[in-house]
Amino acid sequence: MTALDGWENFYVIVGSSAGALIGLQFVVMTLIAEMPTAQSDAQAGEAFGTPNVVHFGVVLLLSAIVSAPWERLGIVAVIWGVLGLCGMIYAAVVARRMRSQTAYQAVVEDWLFHVVLPLTAYAMLAISACVSGSHVRPALFAVGAATLLLLFIGIHNAWDTVTYHVFVRKKESRQTEPNKGA
Repeated sequence: MTALDGWENFYVIVGSSAGALIGLQFVVMTLIAEMPTAQSDAQAGEAFGTPNVVHFGVVLLLSAIVSAPWERLGIVAVIWGVLGLCGMIYAAVVARRMRSQTAYQAVVEDWLFHVVLPLTAYAMLAISACVSGSHVRPALFAVGAATLLLLFIGIHNAWDTVTYHVFVRKKESRQTEPNKGA
């Protein structure tokens, strides 16, 4: 019996959700692709769209890693620690992309859900890896919390993207279309 016993159902549910949401994200992006775009929209996509797929992908990867039949926790902790460190670097990349894009003026909520909360989740992964040797149970709960946080961040951000394109961009494109049939 390992410390990971009992977590299988949690990660099956969370991982399946992440996989399904990745697929839905691709469907949404395909539908949005029909709208007229400017060059600056590609930069906004890198800043606001790509992180959703990355976060969902990390959730899916974490779910697979933690659900695998490991004999000891040590190697698993190293892997989730590396994911945490890479995620912290990626959060800095997203922050830079948000500052440099010109298609959309980010507000406090955007900074919270695209930088602060992901950085928190990835830091939780890194820290939990460091303490997993001496505090196994709390470390596993921290990984579970970080995984759920990334899933909910992705859901929030994907919804935010869809509502922006439906209610703001679509309205803008209708206002700039020439009168048809005139």
